[in-house]
Amino acid sequence: MDKIWAKVQMFAINILAIVWRPGDESDDWCSNERSTINQLLHRALLLARYSSPMAAACFHGHLSCASSPASSNPGLVLSRKYKPWPASTFHLIVGQELVTRWGFQIKSSNGYPPNVVSSQKEEQYTEHFKVEQELESTVSITVVGASGDLAKKKIFPALFALFYEDCIPQHFTIFGYARTRLTDEEMRNMISKTLACRIDKRANCSDKMEQFLQRCFYHSGEYGLEENFSELDRKLKEQEVGRLANRLFYLSIPPNIFVDVVRCASRSASSPTGWTRVIVEKPFGRDSQSSAELTQSLKQYLTEDQIFRIDHYLGKELVENLSVLRFSNLVFEPLWSRQFIRNVQLIFSEDFGTEGRGGYFDNYGIIRDIMQNHLLQILALFAMETPVSLAAEDIRNEKVKVLRSMRVLQLDDVVVGQYKGHTKGGRSYPAYVDDPTVPKGSLTPTFAAAALFIDNARWDGVPFLMKAGKALHTGRAEIRVQFRHVPGNLYKRNFGSDLDKATNELVIRVQPDEAIYLKINNKVPGLNMRLDRSNLNLLYAARYPIEIPDAYERLLMDAIEGERRLFIRSDELDAAWAIFTPVLKELEEKRIAPELYPYGSRGPVGAYYLAAKHNVRWGDLSSDNNS
Repeated sequence: MDKIWAKVQMFAINILAIVWRPGDESDDWCSNERSTINQLLHRALLLARYSSPMAAACFHGHLSCASSPASSNPGLVLSRKYKPWPASTFHLIVGQELVTRWGFQIKSSNGYPPNVVSSQKEEQYTEHFKVEQELESTVSITVVGASGDLAKKKIFPALFALFYEDCIPQHFTIFGYARTRLTDEEMRNMISKTLACRIDKRANCSDKMEQFLQRCFYHSGEYGLEENFSELDRKLKEQEVGRLANRLFYLSIPPNIFVDVVRCASRSASSPTGWTRVIVEKPFGRDSQSSAELTQSLKQYLTEDQIFRIDHYLGKELVENLSVLRFSNLVFEPLWSRQFIRNVQLIFSEDFGTEGRGGYFDNYGIIRDIMQNHLLQILALFAMETPVSLAAEDIRNEKVKVLRSMRVLQLDDVVVGQYKGHTKGGRSYPAYVDDPTVPKGSLTPTFAAAALFIDNARWDGVPFLMKAGKALHTGRAEIRVQFRHVPGNLYKRNFGSDLDKATNELVIRVQPDEAIYLKINNKVPGLNMRLDRSNLNLLYAARYPIEIPDAYERLLMDAIEGERRLFIRSDELDAAWAIFTPVLKELEEKRIAPELYPYGSRGPVGAYYLAAKHNVRWGDLSSDNNS
C-alpha cells in the first residue's frame, strides 16, 4: 500500500511541476498544458481510488479560465507555504487525508477554502469519471495552408481515400486554414476537383464524395495571430460538441512560419480534453544548427510525442515492405552484412526539372531536398539491426544507432551537378538557370552523388552510394544491393573478364511500377554451356491487382492513430544533419561550381568516377537493367 501511495504522491509532484507558476493569478495557460494536466490527474484518480477510500479524488478539466474572482464559477488557487498557484483551469477536490499528507491547501480565488469532499462521495466522482471516459470521440483535422498545391494534390485526396475505405474515425471534421479568403462552399469546390474514387467501385462515388465534402469547412486567418486561431477553436468546438475532442494539425506551409502557427494553435486551438498532434512537413531546417533551433522552438509549445515529422517516402509500400523482406525471410537475413554484400545503391531520379518551383528549390538544393531525408531514411531502415519489437520507439532507436555510426560525409566523396539546356528530337529543354524563379548564376546543385560508410561490425567497409537528380533520362526510385562475387566460381570463364556481369543483385523498385527482383545466373537451354542473367520477379501490379495506397494515406492514418513508427524523432533528425552539414557548408563557402549535364541525360560524368573510385558500377546503367 505504501508503494501505491508513493506513486500517487509522484503523480501529484508531476502535476504540480507542470501547473506551478508563481504569482500572477491571471496567467493565461496554453491549452496543451491543460490537456497534459487533465491526463495526469485522471491517472492520479485511478491510483488514489484503488489505494484508499480516504484518498479518493476527482479531477475535472475545464475549457476556460474564470473571468473574474467575482464570477459564479470562481477559479481556484492552490497554495503551499503561502505561495499561490493559479489553478483556474481546473477544480481539484480531494480527501482530507490526501491534503494532510501532501501539505497543500486549496483556496478559491476569493481567499476562502472550498468545501472538501468526504470519502463518502467517492462513488459519485468515480461515476463522473467513467461517463467522461465513455464519451464518443471525434477527430478534427486542420490543414494549415489549405490553398497550397500540397494540400490540394495530396492531403485532401488522401483524407478522402481514408474516408472512402472507412479508415478514418466515424466522426471527423476537416478544416482548411489559410490566408486566402474563401467560403466553405468555395473550398469544397476547390478540393472536389482533385478527389477521385480511384480505389474501387464498392460504393457510389458521387455520394461518398458529397458526404466527405459536407465534413469539410474553411476558416481564413493569419498564420501568426492567436485571435484568428481562437476563432478557429470556436468553430471546431461547434463541430465537436458532446464528444471527446482530438485535434490534428497538418502544417502544409513554408518552414519559416512553423513556429508562429504552432504557438497560436497550441495556445488558442489545441484540444482541451483529448490529444493534440501536429504534422510537420520537411524541410526540417537547412543544417544542424537551424534544425536544432526549429526543434527547440517547437518544443516550447509541444512535447516530442505531439510532433509528427513527416517524410512521405517512409509511407511508400516498398519502403514499408523493406523490413518485412529482410526480417521475415531466412534467405535474406544471413546475407545482410559486409560478408556477402559488396555495395548498396540508393537511386532517385526525376525526368523533369524545377518546373517553376525553382525559387523554393534554389534555397535548399538536391542534397537537402532528397538525400538528407528520403534516401538517408531508407538507408537507416535498410541497415539497422533487428529491433526488439515492431514498436515505434524500438525501430527508431535502431535507426538512430545506424545514423550515429555513419562517417561524416567528405567533399572528396561527393559529386554535384546542374542540368543545362538541351535540344532533343526537335524539342528544346531549358537549363535550370533559365527558370524565371531561379536567381541568375545560381550554383545550387540539381544532381548529387555521394559515397557513405557505416562504421560498425555489420557494415564496415561497405560503400553505400546515393544518387539523386532532376531532369534525368528517367524517373525512378530504387534500392540496389550488389552481392559479392562467388569465390572460385567454376563458370567464371563463361562470363569472360567482366565478373560484374555474374554478380547477383537484389533490386527493390520503390516507384514507378513497384517491384522486387533478384538477378541470378542461369543456363540457357541448349546443348552448349551458355550462361545468361535472368530475373526472379515480383511485380506488384501482376501479383496484387489492387490499387496501392498513396504514402500520405498511410501516414495520415498513422498520425490519427498515434503510430509514430514512420515519423522522424528529434535525435534521429540531429544525427542525420550531422552527416551532411559539414559538406553542405563547404560546398557553399567555397562556391564549388556544379558539373553541367544535359537535360534528359544520365547525369554528370563525375558520378561514374565516384563509383569507380569505390570499385562500384551503377546498377541502373547496365544494359540488362530491368527498367
